Amino acid sequence: QVQLVESGGGLVQAGGSLRLSCAASGRTSSVYAMGWFRQAPGKEREFIAAITWSGSNAFYVDSVKGRFAISRDNAKNAVFLQMNSLKPEDTAIYYCAARSVYTWDFWGQGTQVTVSS
Repeated sequence: QVQLVESGGGLVQAGGSLRLSCAASGRTSSVYAMGWFRQAPGKEREFIAAITWSGSNAFYVDSVKGRFAISRDNAKNAVFLQMNSLKPEDTAIYYCAARSVYTWDFWGQGTQVTVSS
């Protein structure tokens, strides 16, 4: 099993920045990629960004391109999400996730990000 713990959420004004962290533990040798999802009140959970573990390929949803950046630290089994130029519509619970080659298998508990206007 893989355990994921997110941190770094909080309250920030529009235009500000936050950096989310996710620490992985357990059987991390099976992880192919790690990523971030978010869920706003009353809305569906959506994919935000992902990065492969053995390469440098990164993927982003169109709404965050140019504002968010995902990165990794393999030695620390950690993944990060740098969020800049935050907007009120970015307010959501952000979840770290890890996947095998096939599916997203493991999820963190979530961290709240609130962007005020």
